[in-house]
Amino acid sequence: MAAGRDRLAGKTALITGGASGIGRAIAEIFVEQGATVVIADIDAERGTAVASQIGATFALLDVRDEDGWQRVTTETLDRHGRLDVLVNNAGTGGSGGSIEDASVDDWDRVMDINAKGVFLGCKYGVATMKANEAPSGGSIVNMSSIAGLVGAPAIPVYSASKGAVRLLTKSVALHCAKKGYGIRCNSVHPSYTDTPMVDRMVDGHHNPERLRQAIVAAAPLGRIGAPADVAGAVLYLASDDSAFVTGTELTVDGGICAM
Repeated sequence: MAAGRDRLAGKTALITGGASGIGRAIAEIFVEQGATVVIADIDAERGTAVASQIGATFALLDVRDEDGWQRVTTETLDRHGRLDVLVNNAGTGGSGGSIEDASVDDWDRVMDINAKGVFLGCKYGVATMKANEAPSGGSIVNMSSIAGLVGAPAIPVYSASKGAVRLLTKSVALHCAKKGYGIRCNSVHPSYTDTPMVDRMVDGHHNPERLRQAIVAAAPLGRIGAPADVAGAVLYLASDDSAFVTGTELTVDGGICAM
């Protein structure tokens, strides 16, 4: 594996949901590793502030909006000349509830963000990256979850959306390989990670401290994941260190799926 702090030197990266949590950690490590970074987020105030703090640029984007994707990818090309890495990180956790309690409205909202948003990212990411010279076509990294690998009775809507991301990733990877674009596509599957989304879930529980202890105890490594843990995995898939890796899933879960 390449050493030092230049594993993404010369590459331009677009990161959705980059204003907070895992997305921000990814943006920070990408900048540290030499990438030109565009943070795309629906939160303009926070996204602009983070971009300024870490040396990135900001683009307003609702990942559900196809016109927005066309605008942001075109602006990235106009400003930076190319797109080498796309991280489809933006997502939502949904409201929870079993299959008997989940609503159609929640299904539509979660699928729009978690599945449709990644679909549009892949669609316009491929369209943009295929102009790059092979074999360096590019890398697409899609944020899924361990809930996209194993069943979770209390979050069927979220699980379905993240399972969709996993198989969409494989389809995109095989398409790009068959076409000879040189574009790789992989998914990352974190478990509970110390992010604002998890904080909101814990705070909304009837016994927040008990839930937080259960989350920590669930991982054989004995702690909750940190955003930097996931960002390191994404860095590997974005860099040339993973040049022969496509269509696979990288689990970052402290050992949960090994049990």
